[in-house]
Amino acid sequence: MKFTYVPKPKEQPIADMEAAGHTYVALEDNPDMVLFGGGPDDFPDELPESVKVVQILYAGVENLQDVFAKHAANGVRFANAGGLYDDTVAESTLALLLAVEHRIKAVSNEWNNTQIFAEKQYLFEDRKLAIIGAGGIGKTLIRFLEPFGMSITAVNRSGREVEGADQTVTLSDEVWANHDYFVMLAPLTEATRHMVNAETIAKMPDNAVVINVGRGPLIDTEALTEALTNGTLRGAGLDVTEPEPLPADHPLWSLDNCVITPHTANIPRFMTGRIGPLAAKNWDLFEAGEKMSTEVDVEAGY
Repeated sequence: MKFTYVPKPKEQPIADMEAAGHTYVALEDNPDMVLFGGGPDDFPDELPESVKVVQILYAGVENLQDVFAKHAANGVRFANAGGLYDDTVAESTLALLLAVEHRIKAVSNEWNNTQIFAEKQYLFEDRKLAIIGAGGIGKTLIRFLEPFGMSITAVNRSGREVEGADQTVTLSDEVWANHDYFVMLAPLTEATRHMVNAETIAKMPDNAVVINVGRGPLIDTEALTEALTNGTLRGAGLDVTEPEPLPADHPLWSLDNCVITPHTANIPRFMTGRIGPLAAKNWDLFEAGEKMSTEVDVEAGY
């Protein structure tokens, strides 16, 4: 099989694919597979007719809908990296949650331990956490949270049981009303856009904390900012924002109950180190006439 890598080829995935017996070529040399690691503006305007599979380096593909519509019509199939970075994102989620509850951002050079004594919270204090969109990352997070002994609710579209969760449910007003922590991991669709908004925040307890490591537009930024400012929410941890990047003068940066990381829950070192074997596996499945392990449902958009 011949493959290419666009827009900026990386040595490790190419080496891994070659080790699996495949040949790296330029796009104009009619590859069978394309490894793609850019944004929608980086995708080639046209693909050679030889291309059968596009392997995307990341999991969230909502910004590639126009690409899917154009090329899937020509028989091209797409795979993302769903599940490949569950551990990195789950650990980063835990880090955000601990940073918010331990009031790391509120620490000052005035040695303000009296303030921290009053405000610091611990995860093991009989807390309830809801994972909104409990897929692979959610399952890994449940495992990472086990030592804290909190009650964990997995929320998904089907209500199908998620291993390790104390209960699995579909989303309802009761979910918003009965949990201390909300971890946002749902895919971004029209149905999930701004699912955390002024209305849903009003249903949450006043001590609630929201963590978003999914997609920025899952949260209405204006509503979140207002809730954190007036105390309707106790805290937030954000690895993704809307807009992204968040403008330097946005008020969220100055709030000591909001911890922000610049979309670094997963980092390029793990992307380039893991994508090659996944791409090779997906090609084998494609060749065998089977569904790829991380195949994108282009109609659903993820």
